[in-house]
Amino acid sequence: MMLPTHALVGLAVAAPLVGLAPDHATAALVGGLVGSVVPDLDLYAGHRRTLHYPTGYALAAVPAAGVALLAPTPAAVALALGLVGAALHCRMDRYGGGLELRPWEATADRAVYDHLRGEWLAPRRWIRYDGAPEDVVLAVALGAPLAVVLDGPLRLVVVAALLVGCVYGLLRRRLAAAATVLVGSMPDAVAARVPERYRQ
Repeated sequence: MMLPTHALVGLAVAAPLVGLAPDHATAALVGGLVGSVVPDLDLYAGHRRTLHYPTGYALAAVPAAGVALLAPTPAAVALALGLVGAALHCRMDRYGGGLELRPWEATADRAVYDHLRGEWLAPRRWIRYDGAPEDVVLAVALGAPLAVVLDGPLRLVVVAALLVGCVYGLLRRRLAAAATVLVGSMPDAVAARVPERYRQ
């Protein structure tokens, strides 16, 4: 799934604290947002393996949530929601498409690496690929209520995620073709640093 959808999921998971525990809502929202985005920082360094831990984040989230419930400091709440956001990100990648440049062709058998099992998990393709129409619909379904509930900078984050997600969804297939042309025009030394899926 696309990064805006992941970001909105992280915010959506933390959003109930706006009403339930407003003193901790900001920490929860920031933690959920950051945690849901962090796994994709490995985009150019072993994507969906280096920072993706579908089982590890989930296992770490359980004690972190316990600590946040017993001693709800801003740091504890942010860490717990960050780990939940990261775990959901990795799980969601499993339910999307594979790692190929054109995931709508469904040629890859790798969705996300599970370090605990020591193996790649296969894509389930419930959302066929990042930027697919159903991915955009999910982002809008999550983002619209968040844009109403949240305010200030976090509302701006939601609006930005919705705009980027919708534009990306409209351009997704064209971007794959453009990437191939762009990488093909790069000097070999530069192209060698680009992930393999862009060089195929």
